[in-house]
Amino acid sequence: MCEQNVYLIEPDGEKLVMESVDTVKPEGDGLVLTNIFGEQKFIDAGIHSLYLNDSRVVLKAH
Repeated sequence: MCEQNVYLIEPDGEKLVMESVDTVKPEGDGLVLTNIFGEQKFIDAGIHSLYLNDSRVVLKAH
């Protein structure tokens, strides 16, 4: 399995947005995250960086 934990850059550091994400899809001006349990979350952000060896995706708000 290759699930990722997704973080959002905030002024005081990175905040965990969702764990065990297996799908990241663009929608409008943001991204829809879906985890292995089928839970979805829309984030008004774009991808800042990917750390696949560490299972981390870092997003930055628009």
